[in-house]
Formats: sequence, C-alpha cells, structure tokens
Amino acid sequence: MQEISLRPSDRFTEKYHAYGTMLFRIAMVYLGNKADAEEAVQETFMKLLYKAPVFHELEHEKAWLIRVITNICKNMLRSIWHKRVVKQENIEMYGDTATEKQVVEQVISLPFKYKTVIHLYYYEDYSIRQIAQTLQISESAVKMRLQRGRQLLKFEMEATQDE
Repeated sequence: MQEISLRPSDRFTEKYHAYGTMLFRIAMVYLGNKADAEEAVQETFMKLLYKAPVFHELEHEKAWLIRVITNICKNMLRSIWHKRVVKQENIEMYGDTATEKQVVEQVISLPFKYKTVIHLYYYEDYSIRQIAQTLQISESAVKMRLQRGRQLLKFEMEATQDE
C-alpha cells in the first residue's frame, strides 16, 4: 500500500489545529490582550513555517512551539508600548466562576518567570520535567519558581480578600 503524503498547506493546517488554541491561551496569559495574543500566535506559526528545525517527535515540536511563543511574548512585553499599557481581555475564557477568573488575573499579573511555570503546570498539565526541558532550565529551578509563584499568588489573593 502506498502512503499518501500531505501537501505543505495541509500539514500547516494540521499543526494549526493541533497547537493553535494552546498557543493562544499561553499568549493570553502573558499578554492579557486578544489582539496581541493573536499576533504572537501568528508570528509563532510563521517561525514554524519558515525557520523550524527538523522534529523527530511531536513532543519536541510542541516544546519548540512553546519556547518560541514565550520568547515572542517576552519581546512584546519589553516594547515601550506594553510598558505603558496594561490590557486584560477575554479573561472569561479561563474560568466559569468569579474566583477562577480572579486567579487567572492574578497569574497574569505575576512576573514572567513565575507565570510561565504556573501556566504550563496548572493550565497545560506539564510535569516539572517537561517544563524544565521546554524552558531549558533545571528541575529545581522549576520547583522553586512554582513555589515562589504560589506564594505570590497566595499573598495577592489574601490582600484582595482583605479589601
């Protein structure tokens, strides 16, 4: 039996359907704005189309995409525009209750290195080992960032309840 190969446009569409929603959610957590998140996803897929290395397995490809989108988001956040404007849209897509939405808002407000590991661990169900490999940091660094991120979240949630 002869194997049918997909055209490049079909492979790209397949990748977009497989990873688009996940990448958009990651970008929303970092950027807090639908238009910016869409731009980050678009740029990520452009890099996949034109600059991607050869992937030997799907997990390698997924980790590469997460690393690319987080770097794009970092670059976008460094821009002068983002330093002056704080936007948070479509938070409702992350939770059904007011408390869940409040937690997402608090995660978004965390420093970048903490929200990265918290998002991958709690929202994308990555293990500590997978996060370490994806972000190219040690497992102990992931654990420390999770611990400190949780402490910051706890502090912020308690401060919000006291108001």
